[in-house]
Amino acid sequence: MTLNKLENLIQIAQQKPMKKIAVAASEDEQVLLALKQAIDEKIVEPILVGNKEKTLKIAESIQFDISRFEMVEETDTSRSARIAVKLTREGYAQIIMKGLVSTADFLRAILDKEQGLRSGQLLSHVGIFEIPSYHKLLGLTDAAQNIAPNLDEKICILLNAVDLFHRLGVENPKVAMLSAVETVNPKMQSTIDSALITMMNKRKQIRGCIIDGPLAFDNAISIEAAKHKGIESEVAGDADLLVAPDIETGNALYKSFTYFAGGIVAAVILGATAPIVLTSRSDSEMSKFMSVVLAATF
Repeated sequence: MTLNKLENLIQIAQQKPMKKIAVAASEDEQVLLALKQAIDEKIVEPILVGNKEKTLKIAESIQFDISRFEMVEETDTSRSARIAVKLTREGYAQIIMKGLVSTADFLRAILDKEQGLRSGQLLSHVGIFEIPSYHKLLGLTDAAQNIAPNLDEKICILLNAVDLFHRLGVENPKVAMLSAVETVNPKMQSTIDSALITMMNKRKQIRGCIIDGPLAFDNAISIEAAKHKGIESEVAGDADLLVAPDIETGNALYKSFTYFAGGIVAAVILGATAPIVLTSRSDSEMSKFMSVVLAATF
């Protein structure tokens, strides 16, 4: 299956049972706008944890009737994060979303060893982009969670993202392990890690995808660039997923896709006991909505 538009995710989510989403510090206009759209598409039902008065006032201003949804009063944003985590941990919600709470407080509640949402897996961030100049949706990991992953961590990051693609109906996603060059250089750890992961895939130690690397970015997304350099690869020019060597590379690509390439992104954090929607304030309303949709495909 090939995914060409983020709208494809709406159809996938609508085929799943409707999810409840716990929102920490719900007094956030952009979050409420995204939820309004997701509710109109019959994808999620929110549990709103936060300042009830402010949440109701914002909802009224955007013509969003939230009277039928469960609300939990909590004016302290860090406590609202802990309550949203508790609701998710106990199964009342299947998705958790960050509202007007700091990322540090939100993640601290999720990563709490006794009361959080740890699953034993590494948490990692995955973005799925619709970019006008690319012929299908393009995944990118990790642009926001893991700073300088080692080999084992890169494998965990990769597997989290591959599992997401499987859930979206892409049975054998093509994965490009990014570096600055397409040859192994002992002085560049990313090329060594990429080559090892590629060989692990060829030897069936990593299954469910096709991996190639190291690949420079141009070779991963342009068949012409790959041909010019004499690269023969199933992945080159047709990647479904880009695995960044570090957070700086991933973050720069993420923002380049949105600011320079006109991309729209749906993003989630995976590896916890429930999908986590943690959008940036700079993300568009459409991106926030599509991130909720992406989480609801689980």
